[in-house]
Amino acid sequence: MTSSNQPLMFVSSYVPAAEPGIQAYRFDDSTGALAACGSCTGITNPGYLVVHPNRRWLYAVSETSQASDGTFGAVWAVRFEPEPFSVQPINHQSSRGDAPCHLRLDSTGRWLFVANYTSGSAGVLPIQEDGSLGDLTDLVQHHGHGPNADRQEGPHAHSTIVTADNRFVIVADLGLDQLVIYRFDAQAGKLHPHSQGAARPGAGPRHTVFHPGGQILYVANELDSTVAAYDYDAAGGTLRERQTLDMLPAGAPENTAADIHLSASGKRLYASNRGHNSIAVYEVDPAGRLARLGVVSCGGNWPRNFALAPGGRHMLVANQYSGDVSVLPLNEGGAQIGAEIGAPVTSAAVPQAACIQFVA
Repeated sequence: MTSSNQPLMFVSSYVPAAEPGIQAYRFDDSTGALAACGSCTGITNPGYLVVHPNRRWLYAVSETSQASDGTFGAVWAVRFEPEPFSVQPINHQSSRGDAPCHLRLDSTGRWLFVANYTSGSAGVLPIQEDGSLGDLTDLVQHHGHGPNADRQEGPHAHSTIVTADNRFVIVADLGLDQLVIYRFDAQAGKLHPHSQGAARPGAGPRHTVFHPGGQILYVANELDSTVAAYDYDAAGGTLRERQTLDMLPAGAPENTAADIHLSASGKRLYASNRGHNSIAVYEVDPAGRLARLGVVSCGGNWPRNFALAPGGRHMLVANQYSGDVSVLPLNEGGAQIGAEIGAPVTSAAVPQAACIQFVA
């Protein structure tokens, strides 16, 4: 197995199937160095990635659409071995929607949820005993639109998250300004409409993360560049907004928010800005309330996704337009406001970098 201070990680790229769309690295946590150890071809526009808890299977969306590629998007299953490293696709299934952009596993590791951005739908895929994917067991279609005529002309499911008890799945729909909550049947792989949490008009909810206690949900709103906190009632499966904060300093250029993550301690929340090309840093108090500490450069152009390295000493940012992964040192609890993320210590060239996932 990989040494604990040199974990294995995967980076995806928006490239044609003939090019290495998924690249593997070993990350040296002591220096921040990235050492390439292999790659995988055969997948068109691999975007979001998720690693199975067994540390042997990787799942990736193929972000294609009928309009641009003549086919729905797909979800791929990939098998890998950490030592000695090897990687090979297993199979793929249609997402039955256009431009799938996000994946999430349920707590049992038996089900995979996919969000189809352009189609505004979310599906459920079964994971077989060998890691391969079965055909969708369910597909839910959203309807409606939001106030932003350019970006919210229809539903745009952007991500899913599963509650701690595995009872509910929350779909963030950018086009509807809604967090759509489904009751999840983990026996049949079915989603049943349950309730909704409202985002502010024109906010465009994109990615989400739960507070470690499971009672607060943090949301990165793409269109108005805010982070919102919601109280989650586990018994009733409902959300109520409690706080919304800006992600940008005054006078910032046009921007769209992207990714959001909590530190392992639960004391820091990070969210990425595309356009301003930065990371917003928030303090999380014991009650889960947020206070923005600063907004720091991401080390590249268009930080689509980022990951916090195991150990909490580094942040790795997938900068899509500059085509690289930048490695930023973290200093949680630093004495100076705005100094909790340092300048890049290293970087790796990754064309059209899309997503980073560690094998934890």
